[in-house]
Amino acid sequence: MEEALLITRLRNGSYSAFNTLYRMYAKRLYAYCLQFTKSAEESCDIVQETFVKLWENRNKLQDCPSIRPLLFAIAKNDLINAYKRRINSPAYEDYVCFQDALKDEDTHLHIEYQEFLDNVEKAIGKLSPSQQKVIRLSRFQNLSNKEIATQTGLSEQTVKNQLSIGLKKLRELITEFISLALPLLFVN
Repeated sequence: MEEALLITRLRNGSYSAFNTLYRMYAKRLYAYCLQFTKSAEESCDIVQETFVKLWENRNKLQDCPSIRPLLFAIAKNDLINAYKRRINSPAYEDYVCFQDALKDEDTHLHIEYQEFLDNVEKAIGKLSPSQQKVIRLSRFQNLSNKEIATQTGLSEQTVKNQLSIGLKKLRELITEFISLALPLLFVN
């Protein structure tokens, strides 16, 4: 169906026209958002919000051959707002303070942080090769279970199981490391 006709039908409140436009553009908008947010969840939220705004303002739509520019403009504004929220969040402020502290040559935080990362790497090294790969793809490259399954050739359920078991073992190993290191913190 021609997009201009879908826009006209959408303006008149057609759910089927809305659904068709959603199917046409949701994946593209998601990919667009993901390249900026680096977060699947945040990208999904922005896509959903974009289409909610489209639906809420459908009666204001102009006759045009494509709705694409409008959708991407809405998504762009939502991306900017998400970025502003992230910058103003306490977690981001803590991150900036931590990064500033790392730059300070008089602090031992950088060394302690590097030691922690080394211990995490050692703990990951104690997992099975399959668990190591799944955890690295999931936690370090932010891939979904489905993407990991595609990349590794494992079933999605196997990925889920390996991730669950691997993270449980990893927590145990890191907890063990912390309990061994705590007495050292209180030695003068």
